[in-house]
Amino acid sequence: MANIKSQKKRVITSAKANARNKAAKSYLRSSIKKANRDLADESIDNNKVVADAYSVIDKAAKKGVIHKKTAARKKAAIAKKSVV
Repeated sequence: MANIKSQKKRVITSAKANARNKAAKSYLRSSIKKANRDLADESIDNNKVVADAYSVIDKAAKKGVIHKKTAARKKAAIAKKSVV
């Protein structure tokens, strides 16, 4: 543990940010898996599934949880599955 007061504060702040990012990334992965599962199902409307997945991916990129090019790659993969 650090002896400097500002470093003690940074340890606490970074722990909070780490927990927040871990939760956001977990939610992102779950949403992508759900989208893939729903796209395989013929009875569900693909447009809504794709829109929901895009929304979650864009929010994660905006918050800095994932890089913007990673977000673009994930969106392209979902778009590719929705067409087929």
